[in-house]
Amino acid sequence: MPQSADAKLARRMQGIEPFHVMDILARARRMDALGADVVHMEVGEPDFNTPDPVVAAGIQALKEGKTHYTAATGLPVLREAISGYYASRFDVQVDPQRIVVTPGASGALQLLLAVLVNPGEQVLMPDPGYPCNRHMVRLFEGEALSLGVKATRDFSLANDQVIRHWDSRTRALMVATPANPTGRLLSLAQLEQLYNAVLAPGGAFIVDEIYQGLVYERPVETALSLGEDNLFVVNSFSKFFGMTGWRLGWVVAPRAYVPALDRLAQNIFLAAPTLSQHAALAAFHPETLEILEQRRQIFQQRRDYLYQALTDLGFCIHGKPEGAFYLYADISRFSHDSFEFARQLLEQARVAITPGKDFGSYRPEKFVRFAYTTGLDRLEEGVERIRAFLTS
Repeated sequence: MPQSADAKLARRMQGIEPFHVMDILARARRMDALGADVVHMEVGEPDFNTPDPVVAAGIQALKEGKTHYTAATGLPVLREAISGYYASRFDVQVDPQRIVVTPGASGALQLLLAVLVNPGEQVLMPDPGYPCNRHMVRLFEGEALSLGVKATRDFSLANDQVIRHWDSRTRALMVATPANPTGRLLSLAQLEQLYNAVLAPGGAFIVDEIYQGLVYERPVETALSLGEDNLFVVNSFSKFFGMTGWRLGWVVAPRAYVPALDRLAQNIFLAAPTLSQHAALAAFHPETLEILEQRRQIFQQRRDYLYQALTDLGFCIHGKPEGAFYLYADISRFSHDSFEFARQLLEQARVAITPGKDFGSYRPEKFVRFAYTTGLDRLEEGVERIRAFLTS
């Protein structure tokens, strides 16, 4: 059979890069398959299974034949449950009609960027940051303008940076709190400053809160406390609620934007997975929230151990991160190439981590990300292997 011609890809694909960590993950899994026993600190996915009450609710929904399409904006009862969660957890009143349930937080971001960004318009975002955000902006023919944030400033974007880089082509600012890869948190006061900087020129403020709930030694807050005008908050059932494979998220949007989000959702994916929506109703039950709180405490114990262990080994981490399940460490003492450092650590010590080049272009060669999404015993084993690697 003759070979097909080279694929003729759309120009937008030139700006959409692969996850570099996927090469490391694929190599690590091959090593696992050969019996190499790799310690995985590269994957940004909780190691806990979905809480039993949520699984039971999904099974019950399946037994009851709840397998048909829902409305594009989601089950009304789930939108009401999310609204109730904001009221009980944050004392913030959110009209359920402002909530659109989506296939994961990624689905929410796709809807938002498609509705908000015209070709050629800019979206500001911090660097380092989650790489898919800038790639999704490119998907809709926009331009992601990454603003470098310093470790010495807690990797936090300042409002003066936003004001300085905002011009006639800028449409929105997107931030995450807690953030991937740094685990750093923006206070409500910092969010308010950024919000005001965006509102002044009439822009949109997109806040990614998918790690909300995984916060340590600080109160859990939401940007929705700031108001409604031009504010879009994205969340997910993946990280805190432990439902990664269920592919379910949501966005809270100003009322005026909901009809457009609804219309677009109908055309792109019709609706979020029905079984997942019914299962997620149990995520807000008291017994589930108790399980999730126990897991949050375990993540905090892991963070405390790994932070101290890595700093003792000579990694530079500017302050203990307040959320998520990541440590973003400066490796300048050991290497000037984070990708090569990660490759050698995997090959020689059988420890998988993520190089900084996955998260942007602001000094990525200096940093690597450690995910404490594995048990404390495995983290201890990983640290001992890293110790031996550094002294070999």
